[in-house]
Amino acid sequence: MPIAMIACASINYEILEPASGGTSATAIALSPGSRSPLDEMRALGTLMAAAGYRVLLHDRRNCGASDVGFDAKRSEFEMWADDMHGLLGHLGMRPAIIGGSSSGARLALTYALRYPDAVSALLLMRITGGSFAVTRLVEKYFDVHSRAAATGGMAAVCETEHFAEVIRNRAHNRDLLMATKPADFIACMNAWRGHFLAGVDLPLIGTSQADLRSLRMPVCIIPGNDLTHPRARGALVAPMISNCEVHYVTDVEHDLDVTPADEWKAHYPAMSIIFADFLTRHFGGPRKSVSC
Repeated sequence: MPIAMIACASINYEILEPASGGTSATAIALSPGSRSPLDEMRALGTLMAAAGYRVLLHDRRNCGASDVGFDAKRSEFEMWADDMHGLLGHLGMRPAIIGGSSSGARLALTYALRYPDAVSALLLMRITGGSFAVTRLVEKYFDVHSRAAATGGMAAVCETEHFAEVIRNRAHNRDLLMATKPADFIACMNAWRGHFLAGVDLPLIGTSQADLRSLRMPVCIIPGNDLTHPRARGALVAPMISNCEVHYVTDVEHDLDVTPADEWKAHYPAMSIIFADFLTRHFGGPRKSVSC
């Protein structure tokens, strides 16, 4: 897959072209949940490409086969949003429909708030909110890595499950991690943790009611069905967004931290139909201009 240099970071990406071909088709950028690699969105992206859209998948910084990188002056989602804006510009794919699942949905919302003129519509899956999600995710994303750096330095960080994976995907990431001072790494983890904890009482992690009310592009939400992605969050936030639809792909709600990935991916065909119908009603189909 190709690599683009965005803000001094190597970003791994892939474009799924529509079946009809051509680079003039409407662009969609899809981002996966957690810190998963782009492959998590490939099945859904392939379905949206079959519906006529040009789909960008990419590994966010610190994910997949992209570079690691740390900036305590921005939240992790702001860093991801800035990278994606640069990548979409580099590829000539702005404005775009921005979609994502779980952390990818948080990225999509952050992107829309930072770059509203570069967004045509939002496709949000498995939105996250509430104290359970915040408590669980700050441990998974930040605390486990801060403890590793504090007790064993950056060599220990390289051995954590997540960063060992990104090193396997891109060997140069070990050099980047080892060149980072443990104190700076811990300071960044703490700063990112603080941004995350600030969302505990917000409608969605990282997004206030005022933020949601400021959105002017069409928004389609497909809620999740577990403790981290509560089904009820869709009905909670929809009235706060001026142009929003909520669709459900399952009546089952699990008393689990996270619904098994394969179970959720089984809903991708239904989700692609929902999204394609939503976009056609708003924009008349993938071939037409989608400026907001």
